[in-house]
Amino acid sequence: MSNKKPLKTYKVVGGNGINLHVEEYGNPNGTPLLFIHGALQSRLCWMKQTDSELADDFRIVTMDLRGHGWSDKPENAYADSSVWAKDIHAVIHSLSLNRPVLVGWSYAGYVICDYIRTYGEADVRGIHLVGACTRSITANNEDETTKELMELAPLLSSNDAATRIGSLEKFLALCVYKKHSPQDYYFFLGFNAIVPPHINSALFARTIDNQDLLSKLKLPILITHGVEDKVVTKTAAQRHAQLISHAQTSFYHHVGHTPFWEADKRFNAELRHFAKHL
Repeated sequence: MSNKKPLKTYKVVGGNGINLHVEEYGNPNGTPLLFIHGALQSRLCWMKQTDSELADDFRIVTMDLRGHGWSDKPENAYADSSVWAKDIHAVIHSLSLNRPVLVGWSYAGYVICDYIRTYGEADVRGIHLVGACTRSITANNEDETTKELMELAPLLSSNDAATRIGSLEKFLALCVYKKHSPQDYYFFLGFNAIVPPHINSALFARTIDNQDLLSKLKLPILITHGVEDKVVTKTAAQRHAQLISHAQTSFYHHVGHTPFWEADKRFNAELRHFAKHL
């Protein structure tokens, strides 16, 4: 496990005045890559990108979303799309990121759409959707997530410690095609466990449908998805590709919900190629 330290750390004030924890790695003069994690996760999930050859050429910025990691965790600050948009806007402008590539995993698909809906595409160079979800699960799109995840969702919001730890164990198993090593398992469990239950409940309660926005995107888009994803199914990625006709797609066989972790060498190479040609 890498112990690479960030070049800089920041406290950025986002929507409703909350503090966001942000870290910077890599080449300060390179094209900026802003990595945005999924629900219950943290900036630490991008370790195989921050400590890789990507750092030679790119200015790598990672952040903890509101309610996660070392960012503030207010009780009620998650329902409004605009506050998520303001968080991303604040990071981009506080760090003077020159048209970053937004790399969004899972729930970050919602967050990126929140940002684009509020601020438009002008300050962004491209978007990389990774195992991303962009609309709430309804009877019309149940095939975009798995039954296992939907059964776990209320348990992940439980205030009973034993119930929640058990559900986190099952959730982490869903995220990968091959079982985590003990070291990786406890690494991920640590930052999943520090997200308070009420935040998970609030994240799942959001009602979102971004089909109108996705179909109008002009930015370059790369869609990456694990074929064996047991959290967000490849059907979601296929729908994204249909809505964004110019998008590039990359499907990873024998990979689950975390291609950046399970197949980091390929992931980093494809991200490098995408970002270099924008």
